[in-house]
This record gives sequence, C-alpha cells and structure tokens, in this order.
Amino acid sequence: MNSHHFSIALAVFKRTWIKTIRRPVALTFSLVQPLMWMLFFGFLFQRYTLNDLPKGIRYLDFLVPGICSMTVLFGASQSGIEFIRDMQNQFLGRVLSTPASKVMITAGKISADISRLIIQALLVLLLGLALGAKLKFSIGPLLHMVVSLLLFGIAFCSLSCWIALKARSQENMATFVHIVNMPLLFTSTALVPSKQMPEWLATVAQYNPLSLVVNNCRAALLFAETPLLKYSILPLIIMATILFILATVTLRSTQLN
Repeated sequence: MNSHHFSIALAVFKRTWIKTIRRPVALTFSLVQPLMWMLFFGFLFQRYTLNDLPKGIRYLDFLVPGICSMTVLFGASQSGIEFIRDMQNQFLGRVLSTPASKVMITAGKISADISRLIIQALLVLLLGLALGAKLKFSIGPLLHMVVSLLLFGIAFCSLSCWIALKARSQENMATFVHIVNMPLLFTSTALVPSKQMPEWLATVAQYNPLSLVVNNCRAALLFAETPLLKYSILPLIIMATILFILATVTLRSTQLN
C-alpha cells in the first residue's frame, strides 16, 4: 500500500465532509434529536428509581451515555444514503470505473462519517453536562469509550453502506433505518437498566451490540472504569471488521449502468 492509496481515501474523506457541511440541516437535526431525547426522557423520568446502582446516580446521569451511543447509531445507519445519491447522479459509477482502490474509497467515506459522529457524540455529552448530568472523567476510561463508539460506528456505517449498495433507493434505506434503529434502541440498555427489564428482554439486551457500547460508556462516565477488553472491545472489533469487509466486497462487485 503506497501514498497513492491514502490520497484516494483522503480525497473521499474531504469530499464527504464538504457534502456534509453543505447540508447544515442534517447536522442540526442530528444534534437536536438527541437533545430532545435527553430533555423528554431525562426530566420525564427524573424520579425513576435505578436499582442496583450506587446512590446519587440520577436518571439523567444514567441516560447521557445511552444518548451518546444512540447518536452514533442513528447517524451511522444513514451513512449509506450518500452512496445512493452518488449512484443517482452517476458519480459513483464513474469512480468505480477507475482503478481506484475500493477499500480506500470505503475507508475514506466511512472515516469521514465516523469523525463526524464522534464529534456529535462528544457534543451530546457536553449538552448533558449543561443540563446538569454529573459524570466522571478519567483519561483511560474515556479513551476506551471513544474506541467503543468508533468501532460501533464503523460497523453500522459499513452495514448502512452495504444495504445502500443493495437497495439503491432512499425509500428502501428509510425502511432499513426504521427497522434496525428502533428495535436496537428499545431492546438495549440505553434507556433502562437490564435488571429492571422483563427477563426475556434482559436476555435480548445482553446480546444487543448497542447495549455493549452503552455499558462501556456508562462504565467510563459513571464509574471511571475500563471493562475487560476481551469482553468490551474485541466483539466490536470483530463486528466492525466483518461488516467493513462486506461493504467493500459489495462495492467492488457493484455494477452500475
């Protein structure tokens, strides 16, 4: 791999960011939506009793890590829409007809989306602090949290891109976003502790990748702890790697007229 390959990824990275900046409505909505969730749920359930957690942790404190993770999920699930727009204006077809590395095209696009999502998640964290959330900050656990969000974002950006390359229409993508996001959110620990769920739902939440990321974020922000890497990071690495390869292979085999 030489500098030419990285220049391809960098060019795609810059183009993706430029297109994002030119659509401020999408950026604004992606920040307003988590803020609304924090406002509505945080204050609606402010008297919600959290069992099996140390005293002094309020529902808003508990909620902020979940909203940060949700921000990455919702943003990543829409990553593939740009591929569909590029198909419709025939830009993607022209790019695929060049000898440019498909791995670098995918990497550049997803890297741009991930950098934006991590920034948005950190902004959501600041919004939570502004609303009164009491959180702990320690460098090691915070890095662990960011890596968790990054890997989770890569996985779902890759999944979204794969779906987009197969679906080839924004309507089908919208269906995917709703079918995936809502079940993942409401069967995870983002909004409710697993010990206060029905037994069957707690079992589902245990294997939900969103729960894994949320739990990593809570360990960092509520307890300043770093869970064991083989349980907290390794599954995310495997998921991100598999889905990135799937998206890249699909892009390489895509034929556009």
